[in-house]
Amino acid sequence: MVHGGCHTGQCYLATPDGREGWAPRFASADRDVFVVDWPGHGRSPTCEDLASLPTQDIAEAILALVEQVGPAVLLVHSASGPMAWWIAERAQRSVAAVLGIAPGAPANILAVLPEDHEAVAMLSNDISLGCPVMTPEDRPVSVGDAFMRSFWANAPRFPQHAFDQYRLSIVPESARLFNERFNIGGRGLRIADPASLAQTPILIVTGDHDPRHPKAMDEATARYLGAQFLWLPDEGIEGNGHMPMIEDNSDAIADRLLRWLDERGL
Repeated sequence: MVHGGCHTGQCYLATPDGREGWAPRFASADRDVFVVDWPGHGRSPTCEDLASLPTQDIAEAILALVEQVGPAVLLVHSASGPMAWWIAERAQRSVAAVLGIAPGAPANILAVLPEDHEAVAMLSNDISLGCPVMTPEDRPVSVGDAFMRSFWANAPRFPQHAFDQYRLSIVPESARLFNERFNIGGRGLRIADPASLAQTPILIVTGDHDPRHPKAMDEATARYLGAQFLWLPDEGIEGNGHMPMIEDNSDAIADRLLRWLDERGL
């Protein structure tokens, strides 16, 4: 289980309001679960220059683990999406499947944004581009409450009464990773050929209250990768945003993911 930007593996261990997280829930369903922290995040060693840590360096660290413990199912979230596509292409025998929770797309299908702060700022409300931001790479990115409430804690299903506890789990992030995630200057993580993933089962899951992941965007990612796309409202699951693993119906979504794995003998 691989977290997204500004988060750690804590988002899979327990919810902010004290409920069981996806990691113990999957483990109780007879899965061996590895909950990772990116380099420089959470329990991992401090990164000497977190501000300029590239996405590919993080992906290479995860790849090394997957090659040791695989074949494995990669459950990834948000900014770890591009890493999953990159890893799955390079370690096809070690990646049994990918579960992408509002995952970032490979840079192959993202618009190339200019390396210009003012130009990107003018696009910051463009949902079709994922509400991009460009950040200076001379220091790590630290996000405030307003950002969290706008993009991560905005959905009806988010446990608002536990927001203060959730805030404690947010960590500084690589500025370079942020810029690569939005493909600023064409620097995002790409794959060589989507056909290389054709034999890898992939499920992309998206909720209806995620401002950076509108249905059309994640559906396009699924189409490009030859993946199955699950729009949660189609399953009668509504009100989810960017953090379904900690929202108040997290158990129902976990059960849906486990069912998908069971159907494929994984």
